[in-house]
Amino acid sequence: MSKPYARKKPNSKRAVQWLVFTLAIWATQAGAQDGADNVLLWGDTHLHTNNSFDAFLNGNMSVSPEDAYRFAKGEPVIHAYTRSRVQIGTPLDFLVVTDHAEFLGGIKDIYNEGIGLEDPNLFESVVLWYRERQIREAIDSGNGPAFFDGVLPAPGDPRALAARWNEELPDPIPGADVSQRKAWHRLLETADEQNDPGNFTAFAGWEWSSQPGSANLHRIVATNADATTGKTFLPYGSTDSPFPEDLWAWLAKTEQASGARFIAVPHNPNVSKGLMFDTRTLRGDPINADYANRRLRYEPIVEMTQIKGDSETHQDLSPADEFAEFETYEYLLAAESDKYQPTKGDYVRSALKTGLTLEQDIGVNPFKLGMIGSTDSHTGLSTAEEPNFWGKFSYDSVPENKTSHGLGSASGWTMSASGLAAVWATDNTRDAILDAMFRREVYATTGPRIRVRFFGGWRFTEEDLGAIVERGYAAGVPMGGTLTNASPEAGPTFLVQADQDPLSEALDRIQIVKGWVDQDGNAQEQVFNVAWSDDRILADDGSLPPTPDTVDRDTGETTGDHGEPSLMTVWRDPAFSPDQPAFYYVRVLQVPSARHSLFDRIALGVENAEDHPDVLQERAYTSPIWYAP
Repeated sequence: MSKPYARKKPNSKRAVQWLVFTLAIWATQAGAQDGADNVLLWGDTHLHTNNSFDAFLNGNMSVSPEDAYRFAKGEPVIHAYTRSRVQIGTPLDFLVVTDHAEFLGGIKDIYNEGIGLEDPNLFESVVLWYRERQIREAIDSGNGPAFFDGVLPAPGDPRALAARWNEELPDPIPGADVSQRKAWHRLLETADEQNDPGNFTAFAGWEWSSQPGSANLHRIVATNADATTGKTFLPYGSTDSPFPEDLWAWLAKTEQASGARFIAVPHNPNVSKGLMFDTRTLRGDPINADYANRRLRYEPIVEMTQIKGDSETHQDLSPADEFAEFETYEYLLAAESDKYQPTKGDYVRSALKTGLTLEQDIGVNPFKLGMIGSTDSHTGLSTAEEPNFWGKFSYDSVPENKTSHGLGSASGWTMSASGLAAVWATDNTRDAILDAMFRREVYATTGPRIRVRFFGGWRFTEEDLGAIVERGYAAGVPMGGTLTNASPEAGPTFLVQADQDPLSEALDRIQIVKGWVDQDGNAQEQVFNVAWSDDRILADDGSLPPTPDTVDRDTGETTGDHGEPSLMTVWRDPAFSPDQPAFYYVRVLQVPSARHSLFDRIALGVENAEDHPDVLQERAYTSPIWYAP
């Protein structure tokens, strides 16, 4: 095991505060430029506004796409539910507004103005009158969340329900296509108005919300299309098809016809009932090379963490990983759901291992996934900061309302104040950000802006740590890349550096997670502690003593006595076999800090927030580096 190198902080708390302040000033002045023509950009690829039916029904009647972009830029806006002035702590560099394609803008239009059809027939008039009255009464009485519960899909066999999806669709609402076109066109125009290349990138996008039998198979779709190009098509929704391969086929056809670019990002695989990363398609066919290649083309990254929990792994799947049980979301997306049961098809680490074994069978790895985080906020406010978290739905912004169960059986305190997408791009533009996503030079955090570099090669040494960026690109591959041409004598070496968010807590440790296929064809995993804080001693089994929890339960503050502002190391795989395909990704942990549930219970003066934890260890996950024999 290689020796960890940590930049030591002074002992006094005042010196630490001075160092954090200095780092904050440095980050502001440096603009995050880090050589090799790359800049670190922070964004959210998954945000809903009042154009999403579920957002509107749950209290967001006013925060529009324009407000969402302005908030992300750092401007104050008015909260939809509290009507107070709200503002993000640190502005974002980019934002994708991704309202549901299904009935896009429809609930808002029905409530605010009705849908004006030219010469509606008697049936259409009756349907509209009934729908308008039903929706208005639910919202005006404060029962929007209950109304939303009523439209959540029923549990059942997802494949059987998907096979007869056209029979399961609700009756179409006259004028829905009018609302969708109007909302989509206005979003495209707003994104162009708010887009400021080099300073802030505004993307238009949508959510494809396939959910047969309450299995979450949703994808976020982002595009570089401007208003002129984007108006040549309408968002493709699950009412068009619930099958992912049909979405990819539509994206391919629309790219060719329009010249636009698209990327699709699976979200919340943790509640997919095992289907997001299954070895069979939703139609029940075994995954073949054609399917794998089409998936690779449009889905190079996955949403690792967000409001509805963490999708890295589960303790049942990784029992040897002491940090596997993190922000677990134990609910399916249905009002009365089947019992939640974690499976390999739900979690990203298992998917990475499954991809290695599938590649040996079919020649292609369909789950060669980079990692990002995003919020999935339905408030129109991209907030992943624990003390400045505004909930999933607008109703959740009020601590008293967090005991309500507005999403099936989950409450507001179940939700995570997560996450963020970190992108190493050549510039802050739509195409440069998409390029970085397609080459997987991206990573996820649960909210803090932990700065991470990760390179793999064959001959890195401790001397390379002094010029990690230059040496990493010159003699290796960055996160998202693939190593080849191994020699039997030498295993891969990795350069990794992590710097704390100057406005968040110090770093506890850096870990490298390895997955590989053994000589019997079975997928394996191991977590290595490779750099750590506070002069702790690594045990013979590779474990470390935990960092003490110093969170004050009366204030939410920490003492600042533990952790390091920066950790770096060079690490060589001690058990490398040149014949075994493998992946490696970095997990960076902060020292324990206050969760939003602690801030709420302090404010409410109660002893617990429905037994949700007071503290958590925020983290970052890099995209893997793969080894291909």
